Amino acid sequence: HVQLVESGEGSVQAGGSLRLACAVSEYTTARDYYLGWFRQAPGNEREGVAVIYPPKGTSYYGDSVKGRFTISQDDAMATIYLQMDALKPEDTAMYYCAADRGNFGFQLRARTFNYWGQGTQVTVS
Repeated sequence: HVQLVESGEGSVQAGGSLRLACAVSEYTTARDYYLGWFRQAPGNEREGVAVIYPPKGTSYYGDSVKGRFTISQDDAMATIYLQMDALKPEDTAMYYCAADRGNFGFQLRARTFNYWGQGTQVTVS
């Protein structure tokens, strides 16, 4: 059973940077899944931020973060990262790590993801 544990919670000023990490258990299996990040602000739907497909190293981003956020993988550490630069107040949300064992994770739709972390808070002021 894949488990995901996020870290990197923090508060930053607008224009600043923050890096989130997601430790992935059962990585030898999970490495074949789409591994990604979603976020949810109070009153909003869960939004796809970025996803990576480790076997090919391909990545996909939500329109609101393209050019500012970068997702990456570290196979040795069984961890995926989300580097967030040029942060804006509207990036404030709870950020969740997620895994999709199917074939449509690249669409960044929450309903296709099977495993979820507990979330980590990002606040931009």
